Amino acid sequence: MAVTLAEFVRWLEGLIPPSFQEEYDNSGLQVGDLTAEVASVLLTVDVTPDVIDEAAAGGFDLVLSHHPLIFRPLKRLAYGSNSETCVASAIMKGIAVYSAHTSFDNAGNGVSRILAEKIGLEGIRVLEPLRGRLLKLVTFVPESHSVAVREALHAAGAGNIGNYDSCSFNTRGEGTYRAGEGADPFAGGPGEFHTESEVRIEVVLPSHIKGACLKAMLAAHPYEEVAWDLIALENEYRGAGAGAIGALAAPLTGAALLERLRALTGLPVIRYCGDPARTVTTVAVCGGAGSHLISSAARTGADAFITGDIKYHTFTEAPGEMLVADIGHYESEKFSLEILYDLIQKKFPNFALRFSGIKTNPINYYGYDKTDEIT
Repeated sequence: MAVTLAEFVRWLEGLIPPSFQEEYDNSGLQVGDLTAEVASVLLTVDVTPDVIDEAAAGGFDLVLSHHPLIFRPLKRLAYGSNSETCVASAIMKGIAVYSAHTSFDNAGNGVSRILAEKIGLEGIRVLEPLRGRLLKLVTFVPESHSVAVREALHAAGAGNIGNYDSCSFNTRGEGTYRAGEGADPFAGGPGEFHTESEVRIEVVLPSHIKGACLKAMLAAHPYEEVAWDLIALENEYRGAGAGAIGALAAPLTGAALLERLRALTGLPVIRYCGDPARTVTTVAVCGGAGSHLISSAARTGADAFITGDIKYHTFTEAPGEMLVADIGHYESEKFSLEILYDLIQKKFPNFALRFSGIKTNPINYYGYDKTDEIT
């Protein structure tokens, strides 16, 4: 059963909020008619001309990628760059393109989480939580309706803190008002000064569900004019952020961990620094280019840090007591497509859904005679 592209995007962004993306990024819909129908999705890390051709040949409506097709502004569609060619081709062939990128990187159950799981970590949590993504919603409700309003807010997703839900703070007091002409007051009549026993309800919520929480609150609230405040918080949002950290079920030597990484990624070699003989228990990871998190990994007590795209001087400045491994940008992110596949399959079981068969990783290893293993 097909849905419109707008409906699909709305569902996907409810799980991977665009507000999670970094300021420099361009996550989200890259190409597509929001009124068009979607019933088939091709998953890929990167969008290339070959991927667009593959989608067209397979009759796919949407290419869902990790890396954004349009990262920098396009000034022309002259088939000069990869992005220009793909955008023009996608438009001509009626194929939509959506890219998750840093919204997915920062999702608590996203790119770094699945990498940590693949390595075999347990007790996984976000390494560097996002800040500035939480709000406090305060409203004032007649005592007789406080439970209904509170439950409506919780049902919309407000009041979740760590492993707890239905969190709120409630204080009782008195509210006053005088209804004007044409008003329909909850109690009292027009022109009458009224005092009502009220409950002040406070809940914390991530900013991306603000609209849903306000809608739920207003629907459950009995007042004609509802008083409410939204307050921006600087608290950490531990449910989302960069990287992940966890513990191995059983300690390994650094060398054994590196061998596990080589087997997991299919790489012929792993770039690393640190002592491979040291014992590793706590491991931090970041899919993609995450070398900026090395200090966070060290500060949280990681014995090893795993990411991609580590520069020479970053290796030289890494803490000497920590094993630091570069498993490649593509290799550290490719498993994230499995999450997208599972989410779509559960929500839209009748969709045609497939991983792209195109090798989009541009990096090869000269002299290695088993390049077919590096996918």
